[in-house]
Amino acid sequence: MIIKRVNSIKPSEITDEATYVNRREFLRSFSLSTLAIVTGAGLPALLKSKPAQAALALGNIEKSRYTLNEEKTPFEDITRYNNFYEFSTDKEGPAVFARSFKTDPWTIRIDGEVNKPASYQLEEFIKPYTLEERVYRLRCVEAWSMVIPWVGFAFAEVIKKVEPTSKAKFVEFTTLHDPERMPGQRRRVLEWPYVEGLRIDEAAHPLTILAVGLYGKLLPNQNGAPIRLVVPWKYGFKNIKSIVRIRFTEHQPKNTWSVSAPGEYGFYANVNPTADHPRWSQVRERRIGEFFKRETLMFNGYADEVAGLYRGMDLKKYF
Repeated sequence: MIIKRVNSIKPSEITDEATYVNRREFLRSFSLSTLAIVTGAGLPALLKSKPAQAALALGNIEKSRYTLNEEKTPFEDITRYNNFYEFSTDKEGPAVFARSFKTDPWTIRIDGEVNKPASYQLEEFIKPYTLEERVYRLRCVEAWSMVIPWVGFAFAEVIKKVEPTSKAKFVEFTTLHDPERMPGQRRRVLEWPYVEGLRIDEAAHPLTILAVGLYGKLLPNQNGAPIRLVVPWKYGFKNIKSIVRIRFTEHQPKNTWSVSAPGEYGFYANVNPTADHPRWSQVRERRIGEFFKRETLMFNGYADEVAGLYRGMDLKKYF
């Protein structure tokens, strides 16, 4: 299979809607054993003992008030249809190529403009925080969406712990760079490692979380194991996966997709149906598992909570 850089992809090469629907039906015929999820056995204080071949269940999860009353996307669909270029550019590929990805041990470095920089093993990093289930929408620029019951904790708690300095205006996140473990990184589809960023007020918003699971289970490899960002009012590419570094900065980070295709992907990535992607409309979306499209909601339906963060900004200019 030939993989092209994103800025060399022609509109004619984009999968058409009929092919997409047929592929989804074909995928449904796969047996679960074909795409068995293999996870590490870390987080001993948080996990219940389960067979290694199945997604491990997380314990002591509290219900969150940040929960949508909408039908959840089935676990099967959430874990079989993923954007994760570190493993594959095909949406069904990550579930296959990430099966043997080992996430234990896992180290997270927090540094930059903070008073308490440190490196943490995943277990000690997560231990101080209360895990909550939060049902959030996930909206991707390709006009598809899901409703996912994430398990995680507010990033605001991390901010409190590391004590940013007065110079900290942004937060930069970096994905693991290891082509041996992430075969998609052997090709220069993007500039590796994957980098994303938020303004510090966006990062501190109570809707912003670090997720370690979904559907009450340990986060599957193809969904960003062992820890990923979830910012529900932004497009999916903003929700960086498999994080190994969190850096507080004075200046706006150069996030990966805006470096690779600056005319198509900006820094903010707020869901905005009035600002089309250059190659397709963002006015409507298809919820995975549904045939008919629905209207795209401003800020992915979270306008009441987050619109104030962007008061006075031109959201077509700062896209």
